Amino acid sequence: MRELNPNNKKHVLFTLFFATLYLSTFTFGGGYVIVTLLKDKFVDHYHWIDEEEMLDLVAIAQSSPGAIAVNGAIVVGYKLCGIPGVFVSVLGAILPPMVILSVISLFYQAFSTNPYISAVLSGMSAGVGAVIASVVWDMGSGVVKTHDWINMVIMVISFCISYFLNVNVVIIIITVAVFGLIRTLGNEKGWWKK
Repeated sequence: MRELNPNNKKHVLFTLFFATLYLSTFTFGGGYVIVTLLKDKFVDHYHWIDEEEMLDLVAIAQSSPGAIAVNGAIVVGYKLCGIPGVFVSVLGAILPPMVILSVISLFYQAFSTNPYISAVLSGMSAGVGAVIASVVWDMGSGVVKTHDWINMVIMVISFCISYFLNVNVVIIIITVAVFGLIRTLGNEKGWWKK
């Protein structure tokens, strides 16, 4: 992992702003699409965050209220540059949607009845589905790579009760968070072995 030079904080903030601005501008399909792009940018390209830590940051972003794209920018920005990183990355993440939605709202009537725009959006939804499947694969394989069978069982059970039983995701996240806290405390106190 490439260490960030504290003397070069302006460069890191500049890079962070333009990376989140770029990702937010060209990401269609919601926050789950941006997760894989954040990983590609900050783990694979810049090597500023390792893959396991990125999974932890994504878990925090997903379990926090609000848009996952903004939450992802917040946790990555804070990890890299503290509070200034949060402001810079959030600004980069929210500017493109604000501008694009403002323009679209001005021409909404023309967009809503245009068959060409409908065709473009339909094609984009297929691409977004593929990107979301890629995110699921990356995150799921990250859990499997830890060789922690308890986490694998939690992942499968969480999927099953969400998909087949339609249990609210908030309930699943809170339950798993409490279980994770109890498990971590148990490991630290020596209540059971890992």
